[in-house]
Amino acid sequence: MNEGGMWDVTAPEERDGVRMSWGCWPSSRLDAARIVVPTAALYSPMKRLDARFFPQPALPYDPIRCNSCGAVLNPYCQVDFRTKLWSCPFCMTRNHFPQHYADNISEQNLPAELIPDFTTVEYEPPSAPPSSPPAFLFCVDTCVPSDEIDELCDSILQVLNLLPEECLVGLITFGTNVQVHEIGFEACPKSYVLRGNKEYASAKVQELLGVCNHQQGVARMHQEEVHREQGGPPPPPPQGPAGYPSAVGRFLCPVKDCAYTVETILRDMAKDPWPVPNDSRAARCTGCALSVAVGLLDVAVPRMGGRAMLFTGGPCTMSPGNIVQRSKLEDIRSHTDLSKGNAPLHAPACEYYEKISQRAAAASHVVDIFACSLDQVGMLEMKVVVEKTGGLMVLGDSFGQSVFKESFRRVFRRHAPDVPGDGGHMMMGFGASLEVLTSREFKVSGAIGPVSSLNRNAANVSDTVVGVGGTNAWSLGGIMPSTTIAVYFEVTNSSEVRLPEHKRRFVQFITKYQHASGRTRLRATTLCGPWHSDPEDHNPIKASFDQEAAAVLTARLAVHRTETEDVADVLRWVDRSLIRLATKFADYLPDDPNSFRLVPEFSLYPQFMFHLRRSQFLQLFNSSPDEAAYYRHVLIGEGVANSLVMIQPSLLSYSFEGPPQPVMLDSSSVRQDVILLLDTFFQVVIFHGETVAAWREKRYHEQEEHENFRNLLAAPQMDAQMIMDSRFPVPRYIVCDQNKSEARFLMAKLNPDVTHNTTNNSGGAVIFTDDVSLRVFMEHLMKLAVQAN
Repeated sequence: MNEGGMWDVTAPEERDGVRMSWGCWPSSRLDAARIVVPTAALYSPMKRLDARFFPQPALPYDPIRCNSCGAVLNPYCQVDFRTKLWSCPFCMTRNHFPQHYADNISEQNLPAELIPDFTTVEYEPPSAPPSSPPAFLFCVDTCVPSDEIDELCDSILQVLNLLPEECLVGLITFGTNVQVHEIGFEACPKSYVLRGNKEYASAKVQELLGVCNHQQGVARMHQEEVHREQGGPPPPPPQGPAGYPSAVGRFLCPVKDCAYTVETILRDMAKDPWPVPNDSRAARCTGCALSVAVGLLDVAVPRMGGRAMLFTGGPCTMSPGNIVQRSKLEDIRSHTDLSKGNAPLHAPACEYYEKISQRAAAASHVVDIFACSLDQVGMLEMKVVVEKTGGLMVLGDSFGQSVFKESFRRVFRRHAPDVPGDGGHMMMGFGASLEVLTSREFKVSGAIGPVSSLNRNAANVSDTVVGVGGTNAWSLGGIMPSTTIAVYFEVTNSSEVRLPEHKRRFVQFITKYQHASGRTRLRATTLCGPWHSDPEDHNPIKASFDQEAAAVLTARLAVHRTETEDVADVLRWVDRSLIRLATKFADYLPDDPNSFRLVPEFSLYPQFMFHLRRSQFLQLFNSSPDEAAYYRHVLIGEGVANSLVMIQPSLLSYSFEGPPQPVMLDSSSVRQDVILLLDTFFQVVIFHGETVAAWREKRYHEQEEHENFRNLLAAPQMDAQMIMDSRFPVPRYIVCDQNKSEARFLMAKLNPDVTHNTTNNSGGAVIFTDDVSLRVFMEHLMKLAVQAN
């Protein structure tokens, strides 16, 4: 990584799926506090890695683990080939190799996990029995208009054709009441109706549906098999719930066996029949439906792959879990209501969905929410269920929009058939957990992302808590190749203990999950890095700074703090941190702002913070609580590249002067004779300058002599399609013209260098705002950073 004194900060991402804020760390707690940006890592546990650094397919044997700390054998272990012992770099314990290793290992004959290039390896342990195929339980809201129901049912039917035939599917519909459809009963549509104003524990769901739980079903099958082998009479039927049939085969069935039945139910699905007065909202029991869905999966496939996929088109109006009363005289809570404590239903709803998230996480099941409505649906309150189970969240306006339809299809994407070990399988994992091991000089402070704590208080757990802390192991639930977890560390070595020059730090990420094939996978990523012990010379630390990863890690910290602090306080924290960082690492003369210089490793970081301050993550104006919760949820689960696009959108300019060029996200980039392509991650905007729009309206592009203009109009559309084809969730596609209403999507993201208050004649569009520009922001930063203490 460190070649010729230059750090390649992106190499670990290609090699191990990791980005670190700093490559070289200060060797003492005090020095680490002074570098401002936390020592942390962004880790993608299911990222598809380069075959040069990652053995494929997965290793078909159990990993060798340290007897003391549980670390997995890795290339940084010291191996004594004569005595057949290996030393763990984390706890220094000497371990014996198993006999089959000891008999064959030599310096010329190394197992894959000891080959220096393979710092990340993935195992498929034969000792872990294969699990059942994953289950997908669709929970459909029937309070939406009939045309929306038709669009939603059509999308579900398309997805059924994408699923592997052995996958289990189930169907729940809800409105005023909850209907659990018995899709294994083919004679006629049959469902169990449960009242929508109650919470149902797993045992109650089992009793009402008349099914045995998974353990009882397995025990009974084993008993019957033993009696068959012995040739005796069949055993007497067990009494109570153990005598009920299994939920698998009745409420959850393989796609190949129930496709026609599910299609019939969906084709005949109608709007909830309960009358809705004009001055009232529909009676929607979303909270109860989620409770039943989690209970059914818990009874049928506990601790196996399962997803409860909720489709809703409005707010929950029935207790438990309601966020608003049925009367339309009461508005849904706003940011102002939440800040002033005028949302009496918010706290009880959050508490209710927190309990559901704990039930789902304990059973290793995932909850996804697809909400399509022009009003709020309670995403703020339900977000905890998605985050703690590793689920997906999609927010759209209609079930007929591509934002929903194409995003839903992409959940079930599969690997290409020629991918070793994964070919043809869905690109998702279930029941995932992450454990982080560290060497003795630093500890784990916590994690920020779609995680829930496993409450494992090991020796390397720091007293300082960041995000979900107090543990070195987390449940991730469902994971995708894009899932990225931020793990924060604290250097605990005291300044009195000087580390030797050759000393290295080690960290290991151990991820265990159920592959879509039903097999258990274990991925171990081991990282090694240097310490720096000279507090007077911080050049090695400065040269190892990854400003992109640092910006994303800071953004995650800021978003996490908004859950417990006022946004204004978070903005002040971001500003103070930036000033302290610039004071520490910039080159300047005291009290001389004109002498302020940032080295290339830090040059982009201030503008990342400028755009973070103006982003939808920290600015609540013109967004609902649901939208803010949705944007923040997506940010804390994505990798560096996508997160940076959310923080600082990318802007491309198309003109007759040459090929497309990246341009500054600035009002001066808006010209009458260009087309701009803005990518904010959540929207893709094609913006036509005034002159270009006028030519298009006159249909010049349809004339043969204006082929260049036709190509100019087509180029941004092709690039926009490429962006949208590779992204989840699918962004909203907007085409607009200069000085028209939808141009606001572009103008709101631009640096307001030219406003109604400035006399700048450099050209570009005028933005009517009182926000400061990047130039003014940098002037203030330089002034404050160079002030003598």
